[in-house]
Amino acid sequence: MTRKFYLAGSWVESTEKLEVFSPFDGSLVGVTSLANRSHLETAIEQGLLIKDKLRQWPSHARYETLMRLVALMKEKREYLAGIISKETAKPISYALGETDRAIQTFVIAAEESRRISGEQMLLDWTPAGNRKEGIIKYFPVGLVAAIAPFNFPLNLACHKLAPAIATGCPIILKPAGRTPLSVLALAELIDKAGVPHGSVSILPMDRETGDTLVTDPRFALLTFTGSPEVGWDMKNRAGKKRVVLELGGNAGVIVSSTANIGLAVSKCVPGAFAFSGQVCIHTQRIYVQRTKFDLFIESFTKATAELKAGDPLDSDTNISSIIDENNAIRVENWIKEAIHGGADLLFGGKRTGTYVEPTILTNTSSSMKVCYGEIFGPVVIIEPYDEFQEAIALINDSRYGLQAGVFTDSLSEMNQAFDEIETGGVIINDVPTFRVDHMPYGGVKDSGIGREGIRFAMHDMLEQKILVKPF
Repeated sequence: MTRKFYLAGSWVESTEKLEVFSPFDGSLVGVTSLANRSHLETAIEQGLLIKDKLRQWPSHARYETLMRLVALMKEKREYLAGIISKETAKPISYALGETDRAIQTFVIAAEESRRISGEQMLLDWTPAGNRKEGIIKYFPVGLVAAIAPFNFPLNLACHKLAPAIATGCPIILKPAGRTPLSVLALAELIDKAGVPHGSVSILPMDRETGDTLVTDPRFALLTFTGSPEVGWDMKNRAGKKRVVLELGGNAGVIVSSTANIGLAVSKCVPGAFAFSGQVCIHTQRIYVQRTKFDLFIESFTKATAELKAGDPLDSDTNISSIIDENNAIRVENWIKEAIHGGADLLFGGKRTGTYVEPTILTNTSSSMKVCYGEIFGPVVIIEPYDEFQEAIALINDSRYGLQAGVFTDSLSEMNQAFDEIETGGVIINDVPTFRVDHMPYGGVKDSGIGREGIRFAMHDMLEQKILVKPF
């Protein structure tokens, strides 16, 4: 598979090649090339040139273009999923799910493109406003810089591309260097759908070139999904542009004494181990009411043992390789550090190359990396608690605050969790890994600022303006 990159409606290549290898078996998946500073400058200039035209792009045309793209993506569903699976080692069942979500992301964007409205405001609340009214309208904010991660290379890129197209904002997207091929395949469909040339550029870049997305004042908005260390540094250097950061977490689950244990286990196992835990809202910490703890551990361990590891292209595979061996070694070291510190290993713990077994730990402490860090691997800690308030405190004892899950049949516990858990989302009787693509998604503390989810991402890409007039 050889691909050029997509520069403002043209397919371009450079002399600096970017090879993409399978994390599963090390085979060459495909080759593209890196855009240089000159290519990026052309993309910026073309985006700025078309900015005024996009402001006049009618909503019916945006809707029709987005729905043409949806139709093309449906035709290429298996093709796109295959690329995702090969370049990430994501099991094909999950890759198909990601592709379906990406399609839905553009459906939502198409619908929301017709809902950008304004409002009328009476201004005579004070005498100075007598016989005056305000008309509020929303306009595209301008050129968008977007940086997407490796773990959902298609759908998380779509969460930046789709709202930009829906609002009429030109956008330049930098995909992750390890996984650029699926979003470059999407670029072919974007082009065929008739998205105006100049409005979308998808450019693999090295870090130095890509840093221009952060620092160049010609960008009106920077949207980044990735690590907290990188994200907060970007915000500090971004200047006056708007910044939206989705920075991950170490999501926690509470299993109450009133919970259905069978339901909790059936949700928590894939929540912990889907895509080898390389999910921002991966279920990393589980706190179980002490009277239910032994039953939960027994059931959870049994279900984990039934997971099938293997080739990501095998439809029966549940868990496969981590994105690269360096990260697999890091996960292995965190497990060893916890065991050395007194944690008990209940299942797994071994690494072979890029594969880390699904791992269950207990008797951990908050000072261990597996508890306070974002492991981004197939590791879960399970601990008992006595009182529900204690469990909430354990969830909140984190620098992160993206999403949390609570299994309970108690209305009062649900309300208390919603009021007191310090996260951007609280999911009842499901894992924090739950996400549908139109809901507001984002976190507090080190998990970021702003919200994704199409309508909410569109808010950041629109500028509010008021016209004051007599009547």
